[in-house]
Amino acid sequence: MAAAASQPYVHKGRHRILGAFAGLFAFVALLGAIARMLPESLQSLPYVPVVVSVTPWFTLLAALALMLALVARCWGVALLALVLIGVQIWWQTPFFRPGESLPAGANNAVSSVRPNTDDAYARVMTMNVYKGHADARTIVNLVRDQHIEVLALQETTDAFIAALKAAGLGDYLPYSQVSSSDGVYGNGLWSASPLGNPVDDEVDSSASFMPGGTVQFNGSKTAIRFVSVHTTSPKPGMWEQWRRSQDELGMMRTRTDAHYVFMGDFNATTDHTAFRNFLGTRFRDAAQEAGHGFTFTWPQNRPHIPAFAGIDHVVLDQGITAGQVTVAHVPGSDHAALLATIAVR
Repeated sequence: MAAAASQPYVHKGRHRILGAFAGLFAFVALLGAIARMLPESLQSLPYVPVVVSVTPWFTLLAALALMLALVARCWGVALLALVLIGVQIWWQTPFFRPGESLPAGANNAVSSVRPNTDDAYARVMTMNVYKGHADARTIVNLVRDQHIEVLALQETTDAFIAALKAAGLGDYLPYSQVSSSDGVYGNGLWSASPLGNPVDDEVDSSASFMPGGTVQFNGSKTAIRFVSVHTTSPKPGMWEQWRRSQDELGMMRTRTDAHYVFMGDFNATTDHTAFRNFLGTRFRDAAQEAGHGFTFTWPQNRPHIPAFAGIDHVVLDQGITAGQVTVAHVPGSDHAALLATIAVR
């Protein structure tokens, strides 16, 4: 009889433990959701940008909290977890819901041996090469195999640029604009067709020189201004500088004298308020536009840690659509390459 009587107490004890874990997981997921909803000024508080960068992963914590809460019959915690899951689905659904599709001719146009630089389509690629440590040969192979017409690279060095040339990048992308604000690390653009009006810094950013150049589409009827982007990384002591560089990039919304495609390491995900403010009602993120799922690009150089943050982007102006958005691993870098096909109306 004593053993039988002890069973309810054992179950209650287990339920309390499971309920405690459910409450803890739900609380952490709630903090993550709150961080994502903060205004830009508060998201630059210490470590908040880092927390926001992993926003989609709080869905797993909320789901775990929901399961544990149901087993423990903690209905309040279960309801909170369910709400948090719903909020996350609302935020992340655009990555899985395609927007405007690429025209039917886009696939054929970007798969020919030699890209047609006079049409309305282009395969583009961006990558942070990690202070020149990325493997130059792999990048050139990607350019060749993926029929890249416009390439943006960040954190280049003189030695790395030389390695790209030695690997034959000029055979595919003979036109370039590379600039450096400190004389050591730079950002660059390469193109299969001439870069019109190239400049060292299109954005006038405190973070780095962000070179720009114009590429002609549709038989020179449509001009698109490409920019290689690299904002300040959110690190201890650099929180305000990170927000400042995001705000400076956001000023590009007022530049109506050109249509833009921004490609690079934004050091922000679509969950950061500053990045969403940059997009505004004018610009769109290519990964969301394509609706193929998440494109996590960082980190790529940690064997036991999968890439968990999408801080590299291709951002499109109005009148430009995107599809075929993928990532590719390149040895030597902490970032993956991000590739997309764009169509210009």
